[in-house]
Amino acid sequence: MNQNEKPVICVIGMGYVGLPLAAVAASKGYTVYGFDNDQKKLDLIKQGLSPFKEEFLEQLLPKVKINVFSNPKLMSECDIHIICVPTPVDDKYFPDLGPVISASETVAKNMRKGSLVILESTVNPGVSEEFVKPIFEKAGYEIGKDVFISHCPERVNPGDPKWNVSNIPRVVGSFDEIGLKRSQEFYESIVDAKIMPMATIREAEAVKITENSFRDINIAFVNELARSFERMDIDVTNVIKGASTKPFSFLAHWPSCGVGGHCIPVDPYYLIEKAKENDFDHVFLRAARKINNSMPEYTIELLQDQLNEIEKSLKGTIVGVLGLSYKANVGDLRESPSFELIKLLEKNGAKVVTFDPFVPAMSSTKSIDELLEKSEAVLLATNHQEFINIPVEKFVQSNIKVITDGKNCLNKAEIQKHGIIYKGIGR
Repeated sequence: MNQNEKPVICVIGMGYVGLPLAAVAASKGYTVYGFDNDQKKLDLIKQGLSPFKEEFLEQLLPKVKINVFSNPKLMSECDIHIICVPTPVDDKYFPDLGPVISASETVAKNMRKGSLVILESTVNPGVSEEFVKPIFEKAGYEIGKDVFISHCPERVNPGDPKWNVSNIPRVVGSFDEIGLKRSQEFYESIVDAKIMPMATIREAEAVKITENSFRDINIAFVNELARSFERMDIDVTNVIKGASTKPFSFLAHWPSCGVGGHCIPVDPYYLIEKAKENDFDHVFLRAARKINNSMPEYTIELLQDQLNEIEKSLKGTIVGVLGLSYKANVGDLRESPSFELIKLLEKNGAKVVTFDPFVPAMSSTKSIDELLEKSEAVLLATNHQEFINIPVEKFVQSNIKVITDGKNCLNKAEIQKHGIIYKGIGR
């Protein structure tokens, strides 16, 4: 590559992290390649269409060119390889680094010497040293000479109209000064925000884990408050609003029927398991995970309590679940608590009907009206604006007797005024 030329970018993984990054880089004048094994996804991107609903991306994709491909040999055309693959946990909450390892091996087999490799996937401290680096060394590359490896933990907020990959500040760490400088210069060229260099690559890895563990712990705290205050006839949402009037040293978090998304319910386990290797037990973090994992079951218990008031059981009751995605106004299903709620309802003998305007293909009904017509009770699992705007009269006309508000977003007083039994999480 000529010094005056822009490096050619390869983004591995065209999901919620990789695709927006690729689009923004392309909009800044970079030649961008996007690698993924999902051909349907690649076909949509070729047409300038987003595989998932994201307004920022839907507006940008038709204006840029991303050279999508599934043949890894094309990686040899690129100078910077950015790995944006999932880092899930298994059914026992043990971290699964398989996608990161596989992506690293693919890059190592196909890249050219002198490439910069940046891992954006969220990992625990030590992954770059213990897993990524050895892969490139085994392939015959000398770190800091033949290949430069950095970590810049992803920061995205699906559905956010203000914050996206183009304006969220980032941190970056590397194994050497050259890699750090090249990485910082790249992100500074595409992100209109501060790029903070970290002293070590481990520090960079620790940043994202810290961010998401912080949120998980605070959500667990208010979930526990909700369960406590419910027994004292205290509305936890009003308490949080009251506490929020303090202009310093308080940051509002809100209780709900469960924690979803790829980050908060997953990342803490990476830190918990890594700490065990160093003979440390994250008691606080484990407790937070236990509390948040228990919220779907608690929500179903609330619904059964409400049904008891009209002398009904969950068994045989038709329950309409409003919302399948984990977050308001997006179609993101990753780690959504809705599926655990549905599983628990069916385990208790309830008949479940579902609707989500952002995930119509997975909904068992075609509209809110159809869901309400078929339901005896309603469980709101996602706070989509369309659900918040449902007139109470619709619930009344459909003869809904019970509403469990898993996101505390409905008008409690108005619903109760019409004789419907209402419960929220801590309301």
